[in-house]
Amino acid sequence: MEVFLALEKNFYFSRMLASFEEHIDKHFPFLRQARLLIAISGGIDSVVLARLCDQSGMKIALAHCNFHLRGADSDDDEEFVRKLGTILNVPVYTQHFDTRKYAAEKGMSIQLAARELRYAWFGRLLGEGKGAYLLTAHHADDSLETFLINLSRGTGIEGLSGIPAVNGKIIRPLLPFSRETLKGYLLEQQWTWREDVSNSDTKYLRNKIRHQMVPELKSLSPDFLKQFGRTQQHLAECGLIVENYIEGLRKDLFRQEGDRRIVAVDKLEQLHPQETCLYYLFREFSFPVAEIQKLLRAMSGKKITSEKFIMVRDREHLLIEPIAQEETGASYFFITDDIREIGYPVRLLFSEGDNDVINPGNGVTIDKDKLNYPLKLRKWEKGDYFYPLGMTNRKKLSKFFKDEKVPVLDKNNTWLLCSGDAIVWVIGYRLDNRFKVTAETVNTLKISIHSEAKNEN
Repeated sequence: MEVFLALEKNFYFSRMLASFEEHIDKHFPFLRQARLLIAISGGIDSVVLARLCDQSGMKIALAHCNFHLRGADSDDDEEFVRKLGTILNVPVYTQHFDTRKYAAEKGMSIQLAARELRYAWFGRLLGEGKGAYLLTAHHADDSLETFLINLSRGTGIEGLSGIPAVNGKIIRPLLPFSRETLKGYLLEQQWTWREDVSNSDTKYLRNKIRHQMVPELKSLSPDFLKQFGRTQQHLAECGLIVENYIEGLRKDLFRQEGDRRIVAVDKLEQLHPQETCLYYLFREFSFPVAEIQKLLRAMSGKKITSEKFIMVRDREHLLIEPIAQEETGASYFFITDDIREIGYPVRLLFSEGDNDVINPGNGVTIDKDKLNYPLKLRKWEKGDYFYPLGMTNRKKLSKFFKDEKVPVLDKNNTWLLCSGDAIVWVIGYRLDNRFKVTAETVNTLKISIHSEAKNEN
């Protein structure tokens, strides 16, 4: 339903526009010269944002998502936004989504699916140069509602500190203003907007908080939102103090080798308060704190995973690294006798007749005549064994790794060079004694690991 109301001129025009421009000039002066995308639904908040930006002389374009959740009303919302774009003489970008299908496929709620879809699309628009920043119409009431939602679910300081005004390329310039102020300005200007009837349905948690809890809280004090905003600012500042403390801890506790982080278990056990410190230290990896605490008491080799990371207990340390995204699903890679270099899964250089001494960790020299081509590269498997250089008896790889104190993650990322079923070289660690160069060797093959690819998975 398109809504239009007219009121007498009041104080909103002189105060609202001036306050908005003062806020922009003080906190976001870079927006003045940038091209901006306005995320617009057609509702009061986003219409006011678009109109204010237009009145302030900013270069804007409108971005509207049609989620097809409200039948003909969804299409009417889109048409309204297109007409507004014509009125303002600005570009309009629209995108259609089958939101219910996406939610079902991903096993998520409609609200979460819509959020994921729209921000992915907004990101693509920014990537295509349609705008330098995305502006959303979140305001002071939204921040209060989010606080109450997070409070009801359990959260840390960041969940109580309010919606951030800047999050990368996303800017929220209306956070100081209340819903009433925005609506009052819209009515005073006699602008039309679209009303989403689902916003009054209290089966949704946010709507229940908006219509039943927030009015009661506001009735406690005429400046409740203002005082609440100050409280959130104090919480955000406390959050900065915590972040600075945690960053100092991280520098003391974490050691980095490439993409891997290493931290001593005994130092984590001494942290106090442990649960909170662990949460902040490891939150970028998305590991549940309770699982990290279990790992502190676990045996070597135990691991936990999140969507993108793996954490392993390796003797007296925890090792954290990204989960490998394989470039191919192949389990084996074959090497013919004419190949002089491979780049994946390990970068190796092959040279014949080269008898120069080579550091065992960087490569090996092999009796070529003992090889059966094609050679095969594969990951190690349970039950694998070889004859380590200098030994006449065979040894299981699992025992070899243990004796050499090879970290669990390195062990899992180790590749083997094989001739038939025989292991020729545990790459980066040890040559098999059966393939060593002897006094009877006629033809040699030197295989070197590229320095950037050692033990690469």
